[in-house]
Amino acid sequence: MANVVANFEATKASSISFLCAAMMSLFYIFSVCILIQTSFAIWMLWLSGSSKSSTPAAAPQNEAMSIVICARNEASNLAQNLPLILAQQHTHYEEIVVNDASDDDSDTILQALATQHSNLRIVTIAPSDERNLPGKKHALSKGIAAAQYDNLLLCDADCSPASEQWASIMSNALHHKKQIVAGYGAYLPAPGWLNKFIRWETLHSYLQYSTYAQSGIPYMAVGRNLAVKKELLVEAQAQPLWASMPSGDDDLLIRLMGNKHNVAIIADTEAATNSVAKNNLNEWLAQKQRHLSTGKLYRKHIQILLGVYALSHGLTWLLWLVLWLAGYGYLVSSLMILRCMLTWSLWGITAHNLKESSLIIWLPLCDIGWAIYNLILSPYIFFKTKTTWK
Repeated sequence: MANVVANFEATKASSISFLCAAMMSLFYIFSVCILIQTSFAIWMLWLSGSSKSSTPAAAPQNEAMSIVICARNEASNLAQNLPLILAQQHTHYEEIVVNDASDDDSDTILQALATQHSNLRIVTIAPSDERNLPGKKHALSKGIAAAQYDNLLLCDADCSPASEQWASIMSNALHHKKQIVAGYGAYLPAPGWLNKFIRWETLHSYLQYSTYAQSGIPYMAVGRNLAVKKELLVEAQAQPLWASMPSGDDDLLIRLMGNKHNVAIIADTEAATNSVAKNNLNEWLAQKQRHLSTGKLYRKHIQILLGVYALSHGLTWLLWLVLWLAGYGYLVSSLMILRCMLTWSLWGITAHNLKESSLIIWLPLCDIGWAIYNLILSPYIFFKTKTTWK
């Protein structure tokens, strides 16, 4: 009996010792995650505070520009947004809409607008036309070929410019020796939690790619607000990687042609575009799967940096909960408060600068929601490739 009791006590002591060692290991991992998160926040805060405006105060009006939109079954969006694009206060520009095999009223709407605007040009792709590039890439190639001018401004049919100076500001950045100019592609406010999270996720993505670009390592942009020199886009189209997927032309352009010298990020909210966010979770997740599937084509060092940031973010919240339940509440919560103060300050400043201040109150929930978001969509970042444009 004495031996049984002794063995039980020894097993109990061993289990307690193992549990304590495991908790200590988790605490060390949690501390490393906090260090990574705060380091990223300080780095981004420093860049946000030290960066100079890439947009001169007065935008010259003498750079001709071709605005290119690829549209498939976008009749209602074209009717609503195209007049706003055609109202740009830019001296000389043309609007090219590539109507890609639409079977709705897109052609009727485009023809009606063309009678009112001499600078609107329509390129029509029939369903039976032979395609030499997959998905949206084929439509984009037709728009590029039709463009008269060296400066291109790419936009989507579901986008409207934030101001009548949008084209001038984006053109002006190209005028100042940059070959690729990425603007902010905002989503309009609407009721509901999903809208808040989509807008925060868009803001957060902008914060990431803008600070990386400022550091000389550009990796992405958004095709709904992207200016580029025509010759650069033509050169990108000739690369084998360009035809590897039906969408992702924005990220692939940066991947193939972007460098620390030729990419500019425009933070001016008058140069932003506005879109209506999805109001259905499944539809939005499908959209994000398509967007994120380009991530596996980023350069390896970019994949590592983004992966470390996202992994440390998720582990920070998971390990904080585990350690708090295990009785380490005071210590881990102190570190978590430090991390949240820095991170939320960074996001709050960015939201204010981009006129998204209404999101600030939602930052804690968005912070937790992003950890869940990464868990759901990580297969599309690392493994899967979307094979359709729409």
